Amino acid sequence: MKPLSPSSIRVPFARYSHGAEVPAGQRLVFCSGQLGIAADGTIPERAREQADLCFANIAAILAEAGMTLADIVRINAYVTDRAHMKGYMESRDAHVGTPPPASTLMVVSGFTLPEFKVEIEVVAAAPEKRRKPARGITAPKF
Repeated sequence: MKPLSPSSIRVPFARYSHGAEVPAGQRLVFCSGQLGIAADGTIPERAREQADLCFANIAAILAEAGMTLADIVRINAYVTDRAHMKGYMESRDAHVGTPPPASTLMVVSGFTLPEFKVEIEVVAAAPEKRRKPARGITAPKF
């Protein structure tokens, strides 16, 4: 990812890039919004803990595609109150790579359950996987 931060506009308010360029030949993964809920159905009380769970869920999704949180190029995050911004931002800063991805944070009125305080969705990009030729099989000669 190539961060895009033109000198003609104000620097970002926090640790994010104004834009992110994905080079040609990259695979893209689009993750649905993840909520702060553990596999056993528990929902932590604090926004930071919920955001940490969101990123853990996202890491599991990206792992299915052979990617990590360092491959994130875009984040859309939602919190239910400005008071939850700090916890979310601490979590984001602890989990994303450098350079930081493009990012948007919105305050929304709520989610499917009132216990949820944070939802995070991402786009990740990584180089195409190169396939190894099968052993013992040679290409036909024409």
